[in-house]
Amino acid sequence: MLTEYIDSAERAAEIIREGGLVAFPTETVFGIGVDATNGDAVAKLFEAKGRPSNNPLIVHLDDGSHWARAAAELPTVARVLLDAFCPGPLTLVLPKLPIISHEVTAGLATVGVRIPDHPIARAILRTAAVPVAAPSANRSGRPSGTTWQAVSEDLDGRIDAIFTADSTTIGIESTVVDCSGLDPVVLRPGAITLDQLQQVVPQTKEFEAGEKRRIVVSGEPVNSPGILHPHYQPHAEVCIVEVPPVGISVEVSAVSAFCGTEGFEGLDGFALSKVFGSLEDYAAGFYEFLREVDRQSFERVFIQTASQEGIGRALRDRQRRAAGG
Repeated sequence: MLTEYIDSAERAAEIIREGGLVAFPTETVFGIGVDATNGDAVAKLFEAKGRPSNNPLIVHLDDGSHWARAAAELPTVARVLLDAFCPGPLTLVLPKLPIISHEVTAGLATVGVRIPDHPIARAILRTAAVPVAAPSANRSGRPSGTTWQAVSEDLDGRIDAIFTADSTTIGIESTVVDCSGLDPVVLRPGAITLDQLQQVVPQTKEFEAGEKRRIVVSGEPVNSPGILHPHYQPHAEVCIVEVPPVGISVEVSAVSAFCGTEGFEGLDGFALSKVFGSLEDYAAGFYEFLREVDRQSFERVFIQTASQEGIGRALRDRQRRAAGG
């Protein structure tokens, strides 16, 4: 397949309507967009990513008022969250509309719905005028793509087009909240925190692995992407450390990489290092740093564990997964 590099929302929408696959930016990470009502096109997406078929996709819409294009129902708590945080990095798990492809939801009766807060993404979605399933634009298991160049590294020749836009700003996938039960449950942390959600809907709670309908079992579909299979992993070994890291010899640091938010004595000994100015910058640049580690063929990268504040909770989740769980 010859991948087309584009900068036109109209062209991107045309390809999606014709059953093609287009990578485009959102405020979180780049996604691969495909018509969510076209089962054959969705199957091509899973093949392009190498994504397990029991890992559901998130459906993207251009406006919150269009939720009925993907969901059969909008419970009261979901409407409150939609009004408070959308457009933005929030995905709501809702009862599925039959028109959404079986492949999109991995056979579940629910579907994740998101309204991205990115002008290019919304222009594409508005012009396509169909619900668009759009998982992260990377090969399954790899760090998500936050630049079109990173997307090209993984998917050139595998998808129809890549939108050559600027880097994403948040750098971490959306918060996923299951609104299909009695109380909202955060299935995956993101830039919108539990505290922010509880300020709007106080009964919102965090995912607990013991809940029967959300037990993660190999081969069993789950309500949210990003919580069942290996994710966000570079080829290099990932070691999570505090700062300053202890027990790292000069010989090891000289052939390794480091990233975090705090400098320390001995930092200059690392062959590649990056100190981010804030947690937000750390989240925005984390995946791209892991990719740079692989570009330079490092075998090991030391990453400072993020704090629990704000987006740090979501970043810690991605760090843990990048290190193999």
